[in-house]
Amino acid sequence: MKGILKKIAQINFGLLSPENIRRMSVTKIVTPDTYDEDGYPIEAGLMDPRLGVIDPGLRCRSCGSKGGDCQGHFGHINLARPVVHVGFADTIHKILRSTCSECGKVLLTETERIDYQDRIESRLRNEESITGLVKDVYATARRDKCPHCDTEQEDVKIDKPVSIVEGNYKLTPSEVRERLEKIPEEDYIFLGINSKVARPEWMVLTVLPVPPVTVRPSITLETGERSEDDLTHKLVDILRINQRLKENMEAGAPQLIVEDLWELLQYHVTTYFDNEASGVPPARHRSGRPLKTLAQRLKGKEGRFRSNLSGKRVNFSARTVISPDPNISINNVGVPEMIATEVTVPIYVTDWNREEMQKYILNGPKVHPGANYVIRPDGRKIRVYDETKEAIVEKLEPGFVVERHLMDGDIVLFNRQPSLHRMSMMAHEVKVLPYKTFRLNLCVCPPYNADFDGDEMNMHVFQTEESRAEAKSLMRVQEHILSPRFGGPIIGGIHDHISGAYLLTREGSNFREDDVFQMLKKSQLPIPKPRNREWSGKEIYSLLLPKDLNMVYKAEICRKCDECLKQECRNDAYVVIENGELKSGAIDEKAYGAFAGKILDSIVKEYGTDRAREFLDSATKLAISGIMKRGFTTSTADEEIPQEAKDRIEELLRKAEEKVEMLIAAYHADELEALPGRSLRETLEMKIMQVLGEARDKSGEIAESYFGMDNHAVIMALTGARGSMLNLTQIAACVGQQSVRGGRIERGYSKRTLPHFQEGELGAKASGFVHSSYKAGLDPLEFFFHAMGGREGLVDTAIRTAQSGYMQRRLVNALQDLSVNTDKTVRDNRGVVIQTYYGEDGIDPAKSDYGKVADIDRLIEEMRIKAKAGK
Repeated sequence: MKGILKKIAQINFGLLSPENIRRMSVTKIVTPDTYDEDGYPIEAGLMDPRLGVIDPGLRCRSCGSKGGDCQGHFGHINLARPVVHVGFADTIHKILRSTCSECGKVLLTETERIDYQDRIESRLRNEESITGLVKDVYATARRDKCPHCDTEQEDVKIDKPVSIVEGNYKLTPSEVRERLEKIPEEDYIFLGINSKVARPEWMVLTVLPVPPVTVRPSITLETGERSEDDLTHKLVDILRINQRLKENMEAGAPQLIVEDLWELLQYHVTTYFDNEASGVPPARHRSGRPLKTLAQRLKGKEGRFRSNLSGKRVNFSARTVISPDPNISINNVGVPEMIATEVTVPIYVTDWNREEMQKYILNGPKVHPGANYVIRPDGRKIRVYDETKEAIVEKLEPGFVVERHLMDGDIVLFNRQPSLHRMSMMAHEVKVLPYKTFRLNLCVCPPYNADFDGDEMNMHVFQTEESRAEAKSLMRVQEHILSPRFGGPIIGGIHDHISGAYLLTREGSNFREDDVFQMLKKSQLPIPKPRNREWSGKEIYSLLLPKDLNMVYKAEICRKCDECLKQECRNDAYVVIENGELKSGAIDEKAYGAFAGKILDSIVKEYGTDRAREFLDSATKLAISGIMKRGFTTSTADEEIPQEAKDRIEELLRKAEEKVEMLIAAYHADELEALPGRSLRETLEMKIMQVLGEARDKSGEIAESYFGMDNHAVIMALTGARGSMLNLTQIAACVGQQSVRGGRIERGYSKRTLPHFQEGELGAKASGFVHSSYKAGLDPLEFFFHAMGGREGLVDTAIRTAQSGYMQRRLVNALQDLSVNTDKTVRDNRGVVIQTYYGEDGIDPAKSDYGKVADIDRLIEEMRIKAKAGK
């Protein structure tokens, strides 16, 4: 069979008949015990050697194979009384509701039968689904009287999970089975049952298959005790109750006792199939843990499909903590030597690389770069040891495969979870470094949403030449500088890169020539000819830019002054680049920051990704060299404001609180005028929120007026490096109103938020207005209200993450089969058109310019029409 590929054509689902279960069974299981005192499996017990073996040394009594080779064989338990299969309880209910209790026929008139039969047979001939038609039959066949035998029909209900109630009488599983047996075979088609593979009465079990030992292996604990699988525990319960029920029935016990035991048997069989069935307490382990039975093995995140089939643990991967390295390229990843010697790359031996491979083998598995394994042409894998490496080297010839260590330049996949978009997994080139963390360039943090507070990342090593070539051309970091969401940069300078670039290029920033050459050397940039004078920061930065780059834009720092004249801006914020020279303007986040970089965006689109990578690597290194020369720090002194400012802020807040008191007084005196569509209380709340909001904003403006552009915290906030002016306002001036559920804090004690206030008090302080600044410190009441607002934020974030994660999963599953065809239609895997024109505009957002694209085809067509019209 070796080398023959077989393809599954189709899978048919059916039901196992009691005869089939007995036929495929190798033994009847009667004993609820597993092993005897000597630790040997008991005959006719749940670990009977005929069901297969897992212990080394034992042989299967059915096929003669040893443990590990034997796939296992089914057994069976004869149930003393029938029980309803929980998985089919809903189907049984629908069938009983749609069929006659007397003659068993489906409650359809002759006309309806002929119509449905024709439609169902037509669909089956065309290999189409009949699910919708069967649903229609179930809906139509709900009648009070049988059209065939005129028997009055009682209402059939289901009492979850498996009890069927007709009128006021609860049917026993035996009666349910009898009713299902009455249904004529020609009526199966209306119920969606294929008579070749299933009969409705098989949904009520009379014999239970016992899965092989290999499906439910027992483990030996350190104490020497055996611990059984959850399925085995459940089967023991079923066997014990089944035995008791049989004995009581044979002894002629009262009907009540028999029915109780029957109910118990039904419970154990139900929880054996599904231990989360509604309306049934879950079966538990001695420790109180709910048992994981058949349904729990398959469904959900930890189940067989999602956990072991769709996604699984793999070889040739590594995971460790990440840390920053501003000196490596955005395309690189620093890999610890310890990992590089463990994960390997298979290299085919040829006449050209034979000597190199021999060198790796002689280095052995412990010295980097070495080799761990050699695979012979016949497929045998040989481990490289210090003792055997000489012998392996002598036999090495073309056709062998050497699994060598990971080396500089190898291409690997790098990923951070949660993987939410395509840039969560990119291809990097390896750079083997000492210590034990993966090293990452800071520019690549935004697409991975990575930071260095303990984040871990995964690396996967390609095992084929094709995958390496594909990853290098499609998945390298530099190919993903532009985000497919809006066609602008997502990889770019962050934090220090932006502060450094601003300090380097702002007006009046000059450097001595020896400092300039030192900075350029550190940034690995070519050294220009000496000019024997001071260099301006703009001249230094111009060395990075392509010589024919021309652009003009307003910088991030210029958000406040709208009436900006090109050359006359107090913040030097109008950026003008002419033929690759920075003429005016300071470089900040808007130049090459992640999510914003105008210059970076132009370079990617006009000069390609190689040039963009060179620019980004050099610009970030230069910015860091510049910030090191210039010096940059921040402390609480940056948020210091003079006493005069504090007094002004204090006065402003006092007036605001007085205004709030006046509003409350007007509310109590019924003098407040309600806003349209709002109650009086809602109007009061809105007006108070407005007054307190304005107070905080104005106190911020007062504080801001005392901060200059020499203040490092302000530089970070205005250039877009980190933080905002609001953060500085809250630190220096006033934290402001805390909100819970979008309004002021109302809930707490009866008629007041805390026992420190009067009943019914509505003042600013009593409803969570934090008068203090973070720098001055909050009093205990303010701190408590602040913690309330903070807690809501945390809970909100956690809930949103779970919701968006589940929504993404549903969307991915719904859209995974869609593809864009060459005719620009979007189709599913059957070829059905979902969208006649991709995105309704035919534009690929990844190739767009911040989501906006001139449709070239349309423009050409318009020009052609105008030319024809002689315009």
